[in-house]
Order: sequence, then structure tokens, then C-alpha cells
Amino acid sequence: MLDVTRLRVLAAVARHGSVTAAAKALNYAQPSVSHHLARLEAETGTRLVERSGRGVRLTDAGRLLAGRAEEILGRLDAAEHELAAHVGQREERIRVAGFPSALATVVPAAAARLRAGYPGAELLLAEAEPQGAVRMLRAGQVDVALVFPYLQQGTGPQQGTAAGVEGGQRPGGDEGEWEGVRARPLLDEPVHLVSQAGAPPPPRTAGSPLAGYAEHRWIAGCERCRAHLLWQCELAGFTPQISFTTDDVLVAQALAAAGLGVALLPDLALRAARHPGVRTEPLPGARRQVLALTYGEPPGPPAVECLLDTLADAAAAPPLAPARRQAP
Repeated sequence: MLDVTRLRVLAAVARHGSVTAAAKALNYAQPSVSHHLARLEAETGTRLVERSGRGVRLTDAGRLLAGRAEEILGRLDAAEHELAAHVGQREERIRVAGFPSALATVVPAAAARLRAGYPGAELLLAEAEPQGAVRMLRAGQVDVALVFPYLQQGTGPQQGTAAGVEGGQRPGGDEGEWEGVRARPLLDEPVHLVSQAGAPPPPRTAGSPLAGYAEHRWIAGCERCRAHLLWQCELAGFTPQISFTTDDVLVAQALAAAGLGVALLPDLALRAARHPGVRTEPLPGARRQVLALTYGEPPGPPAVECLLDTLADAAAAPPLAPARRQAP
């Protein structure tokens, strides 16, 4: 049986990069950290760290075990907090990691509904793109991860993007990262072509409406969104000239409104805030799915299950008119 304290030491070395820094973070003496590492190597029967210059680095086995140690320690922390909340020693705590447009739209509406059932619950939010959110979930750092895959009707998932856990599709991450993860679909939304309002659209051609923008400059987003853009343009028969890259949907809209390029943005991004100087057009067949992920066997803690229900309700509700940026 592996010792939890020694796993905590190994995780600290992996996180901080040296025995000295790990000792300081744990408030241990440096020889004590070295002792715990030596005992853990004896328990596992393999080398976990090796000397590198004046410091140490993890071996492949050390990195593997350190990753699992983070998950174990996170799960222990979550279990301790859930038990304390159950016996009334602490208030309910729900930690959510998600991408910006979900945090700006679906999550606030869900939080308002959650307050009715759990008025004392503490809701902690962290911004993270899908792959990072999944890792935080598995490490026990959050209770719910909001992620998205892009879906393409009539074809399989495009390389480098996520496609949903249900149906054999996953929003990024290695195969092992999905062990024990449950997915609840929240939303299936259109993806829009975003261009400058008032500018004459290019002549329509047969096939994808993107084909008329083959000679335009393009605005790309995160790695996942960029892969979806490349996929859609490939289907339309061209490779886009990407002139700008930004994760900020407001910046992408401002660039489009200034006539500096065109972009593809999902519906939630436009719900969160819409620039008055853009024209939007749903792209036929292009969809994005929003999923709420949890870890472990159902049911989860009551407050988390309630949040999942309110997230589904909020996602299904008719969207309010998007906030509009004021023109300068």
C-alpha cells in the first residue's frame, strides 16, 4: 500500500521542480523530503527521481506516479470537504472550471437557480479551456468541468478537436484522462460566420458559404477553435489565410467589425457580448456541443447534482438578448 504522505512529497517535487522547493512548500526539512522519496522508491521497487546537475528530475515512472498522486490527493481533499459539509461542519462548496463564454452565460443563470435550493453553497469558478478543465477535474481541483467539442454533421470528428464523451467522442486529453469521467450534454449550438456589418458579402457560390471568403483574411481562436476553422475551410476547398489569433471573442469581433478579417464563433460567444459592427450567419452543418463533466460513480454530492440540473435548465432556456458593446 502506497503511503499518502510520500505521495504528497512526490507530487510537491513534481510541482515545484526540486527537493529544496518541495521542502519549503511542505514546511519539511530537506532531509525529510529525501527520506520520503527514498522510502517511496523502496515501496514501488523503481527509481522515481534521478540527479540532474545540482537538482533532481522525475523519471518516467516518477512522472506517471506523480500525476496519479495529484489525483489521489485531490480526491482525498474533496472527500474531506464533502464529509465535513455532510455533518454540518462546513458550508457546501462547488468548484467549477469552464471556458469563458459558458462562465459568462450559462453558469450565472444556473447559479441563480442553485441559490434557491442551496442558499449557503459557495460556488468557486475557474477559467480553463477543455483539456485543462479535464485535468483539474481528475486531480480533484474542481467538481464540474464545462467543456466543448465541435461536431461536423455527416463526418467523424476532426483531428485535434474534441468530440463528445458519449458516442465515443472526447473533448481532448489522453485516453487515460477519461477513466471515471461522466458527461452530461447541456447544449448543442450553431457556429456563426462573423464578418463586418455593412460590407458587401461576397458572391454566393455552390457549396459552403465559406467558399466566397477564400481570399479574405481570417481570425483564429484557441487551438481547438483553430482546428475547427481549418476543418471547415478544408471542406469548402481552401486553406484560410490566418492573420490574427486571439482567444478573446470580443477582440475577434472587434477585428471583424473593423474589416480586418472574418471569424467563426459559436452561439454562446455571441450571447455573452455582441459587437454592434458585425454581421453573423449560421454556418450550415457546423455545431458545437457543451458538456458538463463530473468524476466518479453517480450520484455525486447533492449540491453538485443540483448544479448539473440547473446548468441543464439554464442551457435549455431561451437566450436573453446579448449585451452589445457601445461603439466608440
